[in-house]
Amino acid sequence: MIAILFLLARRLLTALPILLTVSILMFVALRLLPVDPAAMSMPPNATNEDIAAKRREMGLDKPLTTQYAIWLRGALHGDFGRSIQLRRDAGHLVTAALPATIQLALCAMVIASVLGLGGGLLLFHLRGGASEALGDLGTTVLLSVPEFLWALLFILLFGVLLPVLPFIGQLGPQFSVVRVTGFLLIDTLLAGQGSAFASALAHLTLPAAALGIAFSPAIMRVLRSGLLDVYHEDYIRQARLRGIGEGRILIVHALPNAILPTLTLMGVQFGFLFGGTLLVEVLYSYPGLGNLMVDAVRNADLPLIQTVGLTYCIVVLLIGMTVDALVLVLNPRLRAR
Repeated sequence: MIAILFLLARRLLTALPILLTVSILMFVALRLLPVDPAAMSMPPNATNEDIAAKRREMGLDKPLTTQYAIWLRGALHGDFGRSIQLRRDAGHLVTAALPATIQLALCAMVIASVLGLGGGLLLFHLRGGASEALGDLGTTVLLSVPEFLWALLFILLFGVLLPVLPFIGQLGPQFSVVRVTGFLLIDTLLAGQGSAFASALAHLTLPAAALGIAFSPAIMRVLRSGLLDVYHEDYIRQARLRGIGEGRILIVHALPNAILPTLTLMGVQFGFLFGGTLLVEVLYSYPGLGNLMVDAVRNADLPLIQTVGLTYCIVVLLIGMTVDALVLVLNPRLRAR
């Protein structure tokens, strides 16, 4: 337990300068864009004097370092600025959209994990046989198809040709659910609305499947490679000599050791998957961070772009910390160091 707490504390100390660096880079890059936030926040009939007054009010007439210091002081107090386009607090907008993206990413990761672990075991089972080349070819094909292409294929197949699943939005228009946690699947259950839960799950199926299938092949290959390496260890041969069955050797002896690098990869994949929700959310009109980010970029909404970008960075860092702690729990040799 002490080792885990020490690891988390060390990762947290490492994360702070990373966040600071990312915030500086984003702030400077966004301010170098040829857009005027003051002019965009004013009505079309605003005069030059009105725009100049707005620039002074927003602090845009100050040096860039002073502007960043003002922004950082506000961010440390939870004030990330106001959205230029939506005229609302950027932090509140991100907080409202974040649960939808987390829900999508978690469901996609469950699908990727099931397919990846199951596919990895299948590839390992096919080793040395005529079907091994076919399995390798299948994973290569899956790796070649990006998540947005899976999303388009699913829309055409299951939404248009065989209209069995919805592909727009997060919930059917006939339902109204009181948001408690922000996670729609949980809120529908808390409200006792079974039909609304089924609708939310149906709306989530296609985008989650598109993301999950796209990220599963790498898990399959790493697990297969890990099992192949483990099966050359002495303790596997000794287990066979003791008369232990192949199934027990695989599940009890080989898999717990081969799964550790796979778990590390899954953590990295989850970080990429969380960022990969952007295009999928746009294609499915899913109201999460991805859609919010695209709208912010389209309207050059600098405060909102900065807030969403930092949120993505924070979530990826938290995922990395969680995976490191999990690997430490599962691997006693790391705790002994």
